[in-house]
Amino acid sequence: MTSPLRHLTEAGFLGKFYIDGEWRNPIGSVAAAATVVNPATEQPIADVALGDDDDVDCAIAAARRAFAGWSMTPPTDRAALLDRIHALLLERLELFAQALTCEMGAAITYARRAQVPLAAEHIRVARDNLANYPFVTPRGSTAIMREAIGVCGLITPWNWPLYQITAKVGPALAAGCTVVLKPSELSPLSALLFAEVMDDAGCPPGVFNLVNGTGPIVGARLASHPQVDMISITGSTRAGVLVAQAAAPTVKRVAQELGGKSPNIILPDADLSRVVPLGVGAAFRNLGQSCSAPTRMLVPRSHMEGVETLAAAAASELVVGDPLVESTTHGPIANRPQFERVQTMIDIGLKEGARLVIGGPGRPEDLQTGLYARPTIFSDVHRDMRIAQEEIFGPVLAIIPYDSVDEAIAIANDTVYGLGAHVQGTDMERVRTVAGQIRSGQVHLNYPDWDPNAPFGGYKRSGNGREYGVEGMEEYLETKAVLGFYR
Repeated sequence: MTSPLRHLTEAGFLGKFYIDGEWRNPIGSVAAAATVVNPATEQPIADVALGDDDDVDCAIAAARRAFAGWSMTPPTDRAALLDRIHALLLERLELFAQALTCEMGAAITYARRAQVPLAAEHIRVARDNLANYPFVTPRGSTAIMREAIGVCGLITPWNWPLYQITAKVGPALAAGCTVVLKPSELSPLSALLFAEVMDDAGCPPGVFNLVNGTGPIVGARLASHPQVDMISITGSTRAGVLVAQAAAPTVKRVAQELGGKSPNIILPDADLSRVVPLGVGAAFRNLGQSCSAPTRMLVPRSHMEGVETLAAAAASELVVGDPLVESTTHGPIANRPQFERVQTMIDIGLKEGARLVIGGPGRPEDLQTGLYARPTIFSDVHRDMRIAQEEIFGPVLAIIPYDSVDEAIAIANDTVYGLGAHVQGTDMERVRTVAGQIRSGQVHLNYPDWDPNAPFGGYKRSGNGREYGVEGMEEYLETKAVLGFYR
């Protein structure tokens, strides 16, 4: 199979944007470029063009022209396009998996098993929800109509590059919107491959557009542009605030999926031999680079010793190394700034007096190059420590003791975030009661299967709006009431 880099290079996509159904060169005579670095080798592997205001304006104009026709396209036609996109994603699974591994360090087995197929699921779910959605419903003599909001700017992150693209593009197109996508400039290769999928699937010109670029330039222009009706951003809380501020003068809708510091409450009756290893696995999923990762494990004080032993054993079984080796479970941190952030927070945990159970600063001993971090677990963490309050976004787990279930709930809610949470226990009535008292957009009980129809989003500074499922599509719809419609 041709490597993704060779494929993109031979096709000439690295220096271009996808606008109005065509691959186009940047408008500026001297285009800026971002260097993509393979985090496993710390070596540059590609340069991609970065857009400016003129490129964004061109893409928005194309999306605006296409909106009138696409929004009136029958749902069956929109569903047919989504069906073709879904099929192409699965057909090119290996190409996407290889791209994710080289651009952000995902272990190849994880990219094949999770990053790509789960991304494809967002398209399938959007197609299925579109096929059954009642865009017009009666309420007495009034018709309640749900209509596409318009042109949408989509800003996606580097940690789940393809997954977050499909989570936005799928429901936006299903709703009848047209889009301009700005992927992360740190992991743009899978986004370029996705644009090729859109083209090969027969997406009408202007319905989907892609402009690579930075947040302060391309992201800011999308957020402030008067011809953009909605912004959907997945990123840090800091970035979400900046986007909301830029969007405010034009009163556009802003959907934000931002940071998190998710708790995992281990209730006193939980089966520790089961729930603790699974909790470590959930916290370190994607090497902890997930906004909903349960990186605070709340444990009854009397169970601390047993939990620490089980957690250390689970962490020691993780295989950190070359992401292209199939026995590797966890590759490198995705980029240098995030690697430095993880190292800084591990040092802070030590200085704050948390007790190191396993891991610590620096690379694993057998890895001299690459942005590899040691899976790290702290215990005896106090709720006011920085490692208990701040999103680290890496393989760092904080074990926090509690003396009563009420205290555990209070600790779980003692954060500016509210994206995800977990509760473990055998008494399901109590598990459900505890879940109902946690202020977060999702709560997982006893490690359920992933549900692509479960709406995902945050309370508090974790954002607003929802993705996934029917609610994810409804974010891209306006509500119109037509009185006297039914007579």
